[in-house]
Amino acid sequence: MKDLTIIIVLILTLFVGCTETSKDQDKFNADVYWGENPWPEIRTKRINTLLPAALEEANVDCWLVICRENNNDPIADHIGGENAGGTAAFLFYNNDNGFHSLVFSPSGEATALDELDIHDKVVSVERGKSAVSQAVDFLMEKDFSRIAVNSSQSNSMADGLSYTQRSELEALMGDRKNRLKSSTELVYEWLSIKLPEEVEILKKAAQLTADWQIEAYTQVVPGKSTDADIARFLKQKMAEYGVADGWAPDQNPNVNSGPDRGHSHATDKVIMPGDVIQIDFGIKVHDRWVSDIQRFAYVLKEGEIEAPENIQYYWESGKAGNRAALAAMKPGVKGVDVDRAQRVLMETANSEYVMWSTGHPVGYVAHDVGPNLGGSQASHVRPAAQKELKAGMTFAFDGFHSWKLPDGNIKTISVEEMAVVTAEGAEYLITPQEELILIKSD
Repeated sequence: MKDLTIIIVLILTLFVGCTETSKDQDKFNADVYWGENPWPEIRTKRINTLLPAALEEANVDCWLVICRENNNDPIADHIGGENAGGTAAFLFYNNDNGFHSLVFSPSGEATALDELDIHDKVVSVERGKSAVSQAVDFLMEKDFSRIAVNSSQSNSMADGLSYTQRSELEALMGDRKNRLKSSTELVYEWLSIKLPEEVEILKKAAQLTADWQIEAYTQVVPGKSTDADIARFLKQKMAEYGVADGWAPDQNPNVNSGPDRGHSHATDKVIMPGDVIQIDFGIKVHDRWVSDIQRFAYVLKEGEIEAPENIQYYWESGKAGNRAALAAMKPGVKGVDVDRAQRVLMETANSEYVMWSTGHPVGYVAHDVGPNLGGSQASHVRPAAQKELKAGMTFAFDGFHSWKLPDGNIKTISVEEMAVVTAEGAEYLITPQEELILIKSD
């Protein structure tokens, strides 16, 4: 009897083990889905194919980036300096022999950095010696006249050089310190363009972002569900797929079924019949590339089988503005002109004023480096809005229609999609939203 009991226990253990294995196999595997992070290869390609042209466009002879531990330069991981312990100096320059990258690295990190094969040459700097001093000696030897460094008043990604680093660098440069120029334009030219491989990743991220929003709307129970419920659902999808927030976690996603709240968090407002719901949502994949997509829904009132005429009009007006902006996006066009293209339609449609820009670059962050698509109705135009679009730039952009609610508050439909600029014009990354999503009230 004892032996039989042991056999039964073994059989049950095996059964439970098989069941658990089957369950594990059914679980989504984020690592398998996303595959190996392509950033190392893409970064090297960006350095070798896009940076030489950026140096020329910015009219600089050399770019010097100083990296260090903890309080590192924001551009560090774009050039391979994210693991810097002691101070390291990265140099990028063009000459008659082509493009070159040279690093003066503390000896403790030089071997590992060299093995990554990102740079042409890594010089190991002995303990007690200064990597910056050796880099300056090289700059003097080459007699570069325009040396870009990361000090900028307008671009945070080009403003990583600290006051003490700048002071040390100027002291080492001596009477040639006036050769130091801001890297603002260089960083702008380099980061604003995305490689085709990066665009493909952004397409995948955009599709998931849109699909999950549509799925979230199917969970809504009017009179019970809240804006925060939708936000929680999307947070669960993010966790399941192993992605991060596209911007500040507390405000991603921004779900709003009431009056405009701007950039904000989802509240416990109960979703009711007659509400227009906005989801503004973005995800970050491979801890690198970011999406930014909005999807809109209308909650049908009792007896309605479609959105009322005024709501449908607002939707079509916003959608038309988005399409007009896309049509205006092409190489050589300024960001302010893209904004103007859809503002003309807003005026024709009698939309209330909307303070937001039509669009912004998106890629490494939600509001990335590149031309701002705005300013046509402002008293002054941001410098970035005067920048011309180029092939390879990626944008998130809206078509607006804003109206007054019965209580006097404002509600805005902002049809936000993502697109890439091509040689001929621009194209959506994914199929845009054509119709308002309709939610039935039981």
